[in-house]
Amino acid sequence: MRKIVLDNGVRLVMERMSALKSVAIGLWIDVGTRDEAKGQEGLSHFLEHMMFKGTRRRSASKISQEIDSLGGEMNAFTTHESTVFYVKVLDQQIDQAVDLLADLFHHSRFAPKEIEREKQVVLEEIRTVRDDPEDFVQELHACHVMQGHPLGRSILGNPATMERIERADILEFVGEQYHPEKLVVSVAGNFNAKTLVPLLNRSFGKWRPSPTRKHRLGVRQPPELRRGTFVHPKRLEQTHICLGLPGIPVNHPTRYAAHILNALMGGGVSSRLFQEVRENRGLAYTIYSQLSCFSDAGTLTIYAATGSKEAPELVDVVRREIRKLRNRGPAVQELARTKNQLKGTLMLGLEGTYGRMNKLAKDEICQGRHVSLKEMLSEIDKISKDQIQNVAQDLLKVEEMMVTALGPVPKSAFVG
Repeated sequence: MRKIVLDNGVRLVMERMSALKSVAIGLWIDVGTRDEAKGQEGLSHFLEHMMFKGTRRRSASKISQEIDSLGGEMNAFTTHESTVFYVKVLDQQIDQAVDLLADLFHHSRFAPKEIEREKQVVLEEIRTVRDDPEDFVQELHACHVMQGHPLGRSILGNPATMERIERADILEFVGEQYHPEKLVVSVAGNFNAKTLVPLLNRSFGKWRPSPTRKHRLGVRQPPELRRGTFVHPKRLEQTHICLGLPGIPVNHPTRYAAHILNALMGGGVSSRLFQEVRENRGLAYTIYSQLSCFSDAGTLTIYAATGSKEAPELVDVVRREIRKLRNRGPAVQELARTKNQLKGTLMLGLEGTYGRMNKLAKDEICQGRHVSLKEMLSEIDKISKDQIQNVAQDLLKVEEMMVTALGPVPKSAFVG
């Protein structure tokens, strides 16, 4: 792995994978939904959309045609803490890919007609989420758990904010938030560093923030997590449930133990919740847990969908399983199996250029250094049963659980 900091502060992180014939290039901006001010909700995500809607040199249709002509993939995504634009192409197309990425990043026009058209696209995206109970209940759950905090907002924003967005709002946000020191250019695959580094320097090393815009360095504050029960009545065939517990920040000292704990609890088909809730009792088709780690906070969320009559029993079973894991910890063979599962997932995820590109950027943004696969596997192997139980004692506190339900079920069903 190689890291270079350009004169303007842009960071390049690169890993050569000479056995492959492809390369993935990502532009990672350390700006996301949580950095939006009041009235800007959803602007990071909308900006991601607008980057593909025309530049000084390319129309929106020309961009689409050029993406297809590369024969690879070009896309973008927004999280609560980052906005990412990436391409994956054959190694012989690096020059064209970098030129296209740089053009979109530096020279997007944000034409008013395109803004109005894309508003409707995002509004449809919001409606799509609200029509999907699994997605919608998790969005509602985050809002309740972190009420009033930017991490509790929908990444997509809301219809009222979308309808008010104008070109001036986008330019102001870019001027305030997009800055060279916040950009990480991540590259993984087959490339020649002697030609790639000068190419990236020409494309991103001369970038300077607009002198007419005041750069705003927002101070991120961790949320205070709430507890309680919130039920959203809706006519559905099932009740969709999220059960929330406190998590950990991305760089917490116990992060490896916490991820193993999550896998033990609900990270796969051999996990305790899947086996007890689905296999032994037949209470749900889908049940899983996920650990969401941010720079200064985290949440542990269990999701399940079940019949309305079965919802109270499902919640009770989950609570009992959590208490068992907290009080007794995992069996030796269970822990070994889960470690192997986690290591296998990591290794398989890093076999391709896209996975490596993502990891390079996340390591740089979150930890300021590259964490090798060997180091990660070693840390997982070191985790003991006692360490798992200590983390379980800290995180799996049923009395602090937040319950969010969407469907035809009364709030009284979850009392007790």
